Amino acid sequence: MEQLNKTVTKKVDRPVKVVQFGEGNFLRAFVDYMIDIANEKGLFDGDIVLIKPIPFGSTDMFHEQDCQYTVSLRGIVEGEAKVLNRVITSVKDIVDTATEYDKYMSLAEIDTLRFVVSNTTEAGIVYDPTDEFLYRRFTTFNGAADKGLVMLPVELIDDNGIMLKKCVNQLIDLWGLDADFKAWVNESCIFTSTLVDRIVTGYPRATIEQEWEKLGYQDKILVTAEPFALWVIESEKDISGEFPLDKVMADMPGMDVIFTDNQKPYKQRKVRILNGAHTSFVLAAYLCGYNIVRDAMKDKDIRPFIKATLYDEVIPTLMLPKEELEAFAAAVELRFENPYVDHALMAISLNSVSKWKARCLPSYLGYVEKTGKIPTHLAFSIAALMAFYTGSEIRDGKLVGHRGEEEYLVQDDAAVLEFFAENSQKSTEEFVEAVLSNEDFFGQDLTLVADTKAAVTAYLADIKANGMRAALCKVS
Repeated sequence: MEQLNKTVTKKVDRPVKVVQFGEGNFLRAFVDYMIDIANEKGLFDGDIVLIKPIPFGSTDMFHEQDCQYTVSLRGIVEGEAKVLNRVITSVKDIVDTATEYDKYMSLAEIDTLRFVVSNTTEAGIVYDPTDEFLYRRFTTFNGAADKGLVMLPVELIDDNGIMLKKCVNQLIDLWGLDADFKAWVNESCIFTSTLVDRIVTGYPRATIEQEWEKLGYQDKILVTAEPFALWVIESEKDISGEFPLDKVMADMPGMDVIFTDNQKPYKQRKVRILNGAHTSFVLAAYLCGYNIVRDAMKDKDIRPFIKATLYDEVIPTLMLPKEELEAFAAAVELRFENPYVDHALMAISLNSVSKWKARCLPSYLGYVEKTGKIPTHLAFSIAALMAFYTGSEIRDGKLVGHRGEEEYLVQDDAAVLEFFAENSQKSTEEFVEAVLSNEDFFGQDLTLVADTKAAVTAYLADIKANGMRAALCKVS
């Protein structure tokens, strides 16, 4: 069987417009996928050079395939479970900064270069006193304003573009570089802050031989992902004309690129609807006997619980138009049902206390402020969290819980687990009082918020007396 390469794909050679720090699965299944479609539609006409920014790992498989690879999208599209394969030809080359530093620096001298994408994990946007890439570009083109670059960091940190710009300016000050360069960076370069959303499941190692048989060629850097994709790009200057991915994705079901001057409402939407839905139901679903998100979504009691949480309690507290929010929530439901993704409830349960504060508490408080009442389903999710975190034994740094006769291990910060080990054996009233009044957990005393204490106490008592399933039925 032949291996995928330029001869097979008949790649069109295009000018280099993008340098991408990070060669991992996410960027290749997200950014490079979108640019590939833009090239096909004649709306971008640019190639990407990948930068391997870390010293470990190899670029050999990329070179063997001339950086050609397949993205296999798997999920529910227009009501049907589908597998959508696309060969990506938008990547021209890959450069290893550890062994090819001069080649890496020469990329700064490419006349057509315009965009810099990065995804070097949350720790990647940090002060590095050794990187001279921008200064090389400035000196090569004598500070020409039209040679500034557009920065598109996608690291999952707040205001990633602002953080990146801050680090660059720190370097300028450290090195005592001239005022003209600092002005060029701050006036000719554009630092965007972005929000990205796509589940990328990576290389299907367990089934790769079957995948190759279906494709008709070998692809050792194939990557799988869900069909849904969202990229929100916040910028002070409009870059949509030269980076028209919003137009490219306009007719792609479930994929959206949004240019805005304020990404915060979209981040709020993602955190409270997508992440908030996970956090509000997975612990109850696990105690109902489920292990996988998709399976729990089929449950006659859990599904209505999720819908009521999202549409009745979360969405009314958000800023974007109701129709837009409901469309996003509907997409979230489809993503949770993806037949190709086995999303484990226990994996989502990690650090649920801090997750509940970040993802659910703002909706909870917003609902109380708006209606004067507590949100029933979100209040129940607090009781479900307490039931899940019930246990007295800490083993190997994990709290031992029980689902019937079966043990499970709760993972969270040591102080959190010690708190629950000490308090979860108290009476229901005392346990609820201890949890809700813990300002380290919630940043405030929740016993003072409406009738939260009474409601959570009643829900937890019901769970203890009758089991999670029976208690959940009463609020679904």
